[in-house]
Amino acid sequence: MSNYKNVLVLAPHTDDGELGCGGYISRLLEEGAEVYYAAFSTAKESVPVGYDSNILKTEVRAATSVLGIDAKNLFVYDFQVRKLNYVRQEILEELISLRKKINFDLVLMPSLNDLHQDHKTVAEEGLRAFKQTNILCYELIWNNLSFNTQCFVKLQQQHIEQKVRALQEYKSQSARDYMSKEFIFALAKTRGVQIGCDYAEAYEVVRKVV
Repeated sequence: MSNYKNVLVLAPHTDDGELGCGGYISRLLEEGAEVYYAAFSTAKESVPVGYDSNILKTEVRAATSVLGIDAKNLFVYDFQVRKLNYVRQEILEELISLRKKINFDLVLMPSLNDLHQDHKTVAEEGLRAFKQTNILCYELIWNNLSFNTQCFVKLQQQHIEQKVRALQEYKSQSARDYMSKEFIFALAKTRGVQIGCDYAEAYEVVRKVV
């Protein structure tokens, strides 16, 4: 039931995928899965002063490479940050295009209960595009009003360490509290305690096809 071959990660913004499921990505690649990553906004308007406006495009390439994602499996779009809900049809069409090219057996995306308008839009369009596919929603606790921990992925320390190394490539975002090594390990430890292992990531189950 968990021997996935082609996995698609949907990231509204560059870094969301690493934050939400970086540990699982590491484990999936270790187990031989082919992982694809689609980021819909490079958030040019939100880049801190002193950085090139395209820095997040550079950083997502570096971060996904650290995780082990093949460069050809990275898709980066330039939709405007905080306005993805205005282009939801275009996003849906891009997702359907990916679906037609690749037979995904698992999609990882933000929670449908995520408060951020961009996250919620990508989750809703992801559900529309992949109605017949296994779908798990990843956790971004600073944006989740509620989150159902229905699925846990057991992880080893090396998976969390790789997640941290990937996030460290986002130097333009390093001031954010949730990017810290301490936070990443603390959340993974908390989820691990819930199921009696060292580390884990939690997911909401939207659809499970058996």
